[in-house]
Amino acid sequence: MVASMEVVNELLVRGIVVGVFEENCWIVGSRQTGEAICIDPGDEPDEILALARDMGVQIKLIANSHGHGDHILAVAGVQRATGARFVLHEADHDLVRHGWQRMAERIGLDVLDAPPEPDGIVCHDEHIEVAGLQLRVIETPGHTQGSVSYLSEGLLFSGDTLFRGSIGRTDLAGGDFDQELRSIVERLLPLPGETVVLPGHMEQTTIGFEREHNPYVLDWLSKQAR
Repeated sequence: MVASMEVVNELLVRGIVVGVFEENCWIVGSRQTGEAICIDPGDEPDEILALARDMGVQIKLIANSHGHGDHILAVAGVQRATGARFVLHEADHDLVRHGWQRMAERIGLDVLDAPPEPDGIVCHDEHIEVAGLQLRVIETPGHTQGSVSYLSEGLLFSGDTLFRGSIGRTDLAGGDFDQELRSIVERLLPLPGETVVLPGHMEQTTIGFEREHNPYVLDWLSKQAR
């Protein structure tokens, strides 16, 4: 995915690919107030901060879709530079405390900044906000038990739950394949078909495309109908 600028009503949205796992970090800002939310700062905090400067926004909140190491390793750096609060679902707090270490050891990654303790939690159907911008929280467990997606202005930040033609892996600790498919089918696919999906990896898609073409979704629905 190539980072790109979009203006959606009053929102400024840019994505940047960071780290060895090529994770998509998203910055969503208010064109009116200049305040922004950073979603899933996975690595390379200096690059994320440079992107925010280029957009002309100030990161006031860090909101994670889940707690896997490839999504949280830049939280400390971004928070230190901006003073932003860090929030994610309570069920993934243990991953923030310990999961990054297991990942770093497995791939031989030297991590200089351990992720900080979260400043707050997110819960289903609540809104997180900065001045001029709100994101609705949608709990989508399955990739991890605390996985969430964020929705605003026809944009869905799906983390590692839903990808273009695919879904997040469920063979890691806390993963549950059927739970993830239920999350997708019951909570994401009912959104308007034109909803743009901005995932945690790979390129963007739409809810309509995934409803019609995602092989994991279609196969799961077929089995449920038997």
